[in-house]
Amino acid sequence: MRDAFGSEHAVADATATGAFAAAVQALASHRPDAGAHLEAALRAAPAMTAAHALAGMGGILLAGRDHLAEAAARLQRAQESIGRSGGGTAFERALVSALDHAVAGRLRAAANVLDDFLYRDPNAFLAIKLSHALRFMTGDVDGMVSLTARLSLECERSNAGYGYLLGCHAFGLEEMGRLNEAERVGRAALNIAADDAWGLHAVAHVFETRGQNAEGSGWLETHRGVWTRCNNLSRHFAWHLALFALGRGDHDCVLDIYDREVAGDLDGDFRDFANAASMLWRLRQAGVDPGVARWQALSEVAVRHARGTTLVFGQLHFLIALLGAGRLDEAADLAEFIHENGRSTTDQANVSRNVGAELAFALVQAERGAGPQAPVGFLARRLHRLGGSHAQRDVFLQALAGMAYEAADDVGLRQVLAVRRRHKADDRPVTDWVSRTN
Repeated sequence: MRDAFGSEHAVADATATGAFAAAVQALASHRPDAGAHLEAALRAAPAMTAAHALAGMGGILLAGRDHLAEAAARLQRAQESIGRSGGGTAFERALVSALDHAVAGRLRAAANVLDDFLYRDPNAFLAIKLSHALRFMTGDVDGMVSLTARLSLECERSNAGYGYLLGCHAFGLEEMGRLNEAERVGRAALNIAADDAWGLHAVAHVFETRGQNAEGSGWLETHRGVWTRCNNLSRHFAWHLALFALGRGDHDCVLDIYDREVAGDLDGDFRDFANAASMLWRLRQAGVDPGVARWQALSEVAVRHARGTTLVFGQLHFLIALLGAGRLDEAADLAEFIHENGRSTTDQANVSRNVGAELAFALVQAERGAGPQAPVGFLARRLHRLGGSHAQRDVFLQALAGMAYEAADDVGLRQVLAVRRRHKADDRPVTDWVSRTN
């Protein structure tokens, strides 16, 4: 039985299939009720393989060690249900195989499984959305765009996920620097799916990359009715709004947005914490003191959760919160933790070995007044391996540029700025640094 998003199920139960489609709709539009719809699907059809697998993938995307345990349990249930259904559909088999890789820490392999399946069935929107999310988490922009470029042509326009597919494509185009195309495709996505948060997000990134702060703020305020209904992505949109205010030099506005819309309950998704930590760090880079109390509140969350996220990207945001609060010994311990995690064979261990540990140590050394041991240009060129967006990783690029500036390392500063200028117009405090290299 196939639903409106192209998901094919072995279970022929209209109630379960409808609830599953509602979960996919919620995932596509980043609404908070995807889990409730999945549970409704499983109440109607306990053997619905895709519902078990998608619930497990939800745990993977949350990137927490406790969520990973739940994902493993969901994987076992999915494997049991697919066995009882005689092997399930090709769609279900692809989801279960991808989840198997993801639970083992092989996120890119999981995305590859989904991509291979999509060559046979380009209308399975959920596989597209999950592959895109996994590749975003692992910094594989080329993989994101090659997938969505092909499927934007091959997926049927009547598919309920087509507008959301365009939103995914727009985001990848922006990350590749194809800004005009990204803006056009992102706007087209919203014309098809008015609640497409990711297409809205992609266009916001275009304005951020160009340094169009007034236009970016206007875009987000115009569409506030869309993004405020999102799950925790709503806090990320607020972060973008604060970022535009920071670009305008309106620091009071930044702190107001931070307090009202960014720094709420930060004990949940690590992305919420990353929004908050990076915004305070950016203020500090701009010479603005956000206050001891804000840093202290962040550092308490960091102490509780720094070792609970499975992504180096998240761990580094916990680390800068500790540094901002002056908790240097705890930050150094976290840097050692990131280094030790590089000893395993997962994708993220590779990230630790290639950039994460050295960046962590460099940040700690800089806070202690010592120059980084690794060349800053080398680290800047590898930052994309952390995953996330250029806008998110810019907090680390700015930190590296600051290290080079303080060390009078003109060559290193030029190297860092060369990386940054591929995806961001010069702004403050970069314009202050540039004079050293001229």
